[in-house]
Amino acid sequence: MAATHSISTDDVPAGERLHWWGERIWGLIGRLHSDAYGDTHFSGSIDHGDIGYLTVCRLQVSRHRVVRTPSLIRSSDRAFLKVVAQLRGHACFEQHGRKAWLAPGDWSVYDTTEAYTVSNPEAVEQLVLLLPKDQLMDRRVLGPGAMVRRFSGSMGVSRLAYEMMNSAFREMEQLPERSGDGVADSVSRLLQLAMLEHIGHPTEVTQREALRDRIKHYVQAHLRDPDLSIDRIARALNCSKRHLHAVFEQEENTLADYIQMLRLQACRRDLLAQDRARQSITDIAMSWGYNSPAHFSRVFRKAYGVTPSELRAGLG
Repeated sequence: MAATHSISTDDVPAGERLHWWGERIWGLIGRLHSDAYGDTHFSGSIDHGDIGYLTVCRLQVSRHRVVRTPSLIRSSDRAFLKVVAQLRGHACFEQHGRKAWLAPGDWSVYDTTEAYTVSNPEAVEQLVLLLPKDQLMDRRVLGPGAMVRRFSGSMGVSRLAYEMMNSAFREMEQLPERSGDGVADSVSRLLQLAMLEHIGHPTEVTQREALRDRIKHYVQAHLRDPDLSIDRIARALNCSKRHLHAVFEQEENTLADYIQMLRLQACRRDLLAQDRARQSITDIAMSWGYNSPAHFSRVFRKAYGVTPSELRAGLG
């Protein structure tokens, strides 16, 4: 499971909070200068963790402003896109002379390798994702047209991206660690689709494919649940079962086969893992959503040509 951590100024003396906060921010989401508009009171908290190669944070903080200068950029060792989803309050993002004001439900993206300013003139709650630039699937999003723009979380692919960012954070602690990069890919892909759609670049990836990514994300997040089903996925994503099946028409596997494949792969990994050697085959199968040992053994042998016990005995 993905580990999450919390940081809070609650136990820090009032006069030291802003400096203390700045040091924690430096270590977590990049080197920044912070100020609180001259206020004597400052408070903040962060819940954060990693989903594969994504760092995900939820900030709740009193009004403040942060600035990233060229000198701070030069001291950084990795390039990121920083994605901010506004949950509460209003904020202004500035980079390359462009400004984007965000209200709750909006999100935006900016480049940590360029100077920027973020002004939060009131208390805010924000979801922040750090996406390494070397993990981008489409470099066209790095063009100036996609940076520091307001994306609405109420329509189109940008809405799907907003929802998936929030879903990924909420479910972070429940995600199997091995699923991290797959979930990160799904989130990253939707973000980039929304950016490409916004700047009018032609792309073969449609909203149907964006929904496919959401489906895969939901499956990966709930893979251990024995009640995971087509009906449940349809209800969770607010679409019909027929639509779910249609979305998977171009895939090698049906949606049911996709769920089965992921579960079998997870079971196979655990059966071969040294740290699972004392865990029974039945316990492993049930931990990945199977409720019938006989059914598990049958589908496992069909997929891999050996039974689970033969695999463990080194016969596979």
